[in-house]
Amino acid sequence: MKARVTVTLKGGVLDPQGKAIEGALRSLGVAGVASVRQGKVFDIELDSADRAAAEAALKQACEKLLANTVVENYRVDIS
Repeated sequence: MKARVTVTLKGGVLDPQGKAIEGALRSLGVAGVASVRQGKVFDIELDSADRAAAEAALKQACEKLLANTVVENYRVDIS
């Protein structure tokens, strides 16, 4: 089973790296960039056949390691 965990900053949190990327895109001539928010993506392969258990384990991993839940949101997608 494969999973993708996406971690992004919460809406009200400043994103200086996103601002730097936004400025760099504009300086490269990329048109139409209104704003950029950066985040992290984790592609994880699981040995589990139990989808619910896998999702619970990944959510626990996010809470403990992959995301700082004070300033970040996370999403778990299992395929």
